[in-house]
Amino acid sequence: MSTAKYKRVLIKISGEALAGGKGSGLDFEVLSRLSGVIKKCVDIGVQVGIVVGGGNIWRGVKDGAGKIDRARSDHMGMLGTAINALALADVLEQHDLDVRVQTAIEMSAFAEPYIRLKAISHLNKGRVVVFGCGTGSPYMSTDTAA
Repeated sequence: MSTAKYKRVLIKISGEALAGGKGSGLDFEVLSRLSGVIKKCVDIGVQVGIVVGGGNIWRGVKDGAGKIDRARSDHMGMLGTAINALALADVLEQHDLDVRVQTAIEMSAFAEPYIRLKAISHLNKGRVVVFGCGTGSPYMSTDTAA
C-alpha cells in the first residue's frame, strides 16, 4: 500500500474539465476516472476536499456579458457549480466513497451549508467534501473559494 505525502488536499476542478471533450454538460467517463483517482487517495488515508467550477453549464462573465446583470449572471454560475457538485458526489458514491456536498448558498434540500468546522469534521471521518457555489458572492471565482 502506498503512503500519503499529504494528510489533506483540496482539489479545484473546473467545470470545463467535467465536460471533457464535449465542451459543455457533463462527461460521465471523466467523472468516473476522476472518482477512481480520488478513491485511491482516500484509500491511503488522504482527506479530500473538492471545489468545483461551473463553466461547463454557465460562465457568468462570458455568458452573461452585456445581456444580464453581472451579479445575477454570477449567481447563475453558482447554480452551475451546485449541479456539478451533486453530479460528482453521485459518481464518487458509486465508487463506494462517503461524500458530503456543502454549498456557500443555502440549498438545504440537497446540500449542507458550508460550515468550516463541519467540513473539517467530515474530512476527519474520511468523507470526501465537495464544495459548490464558490464563496457565495458575485464577482468572485471558484478559484477564489479554493
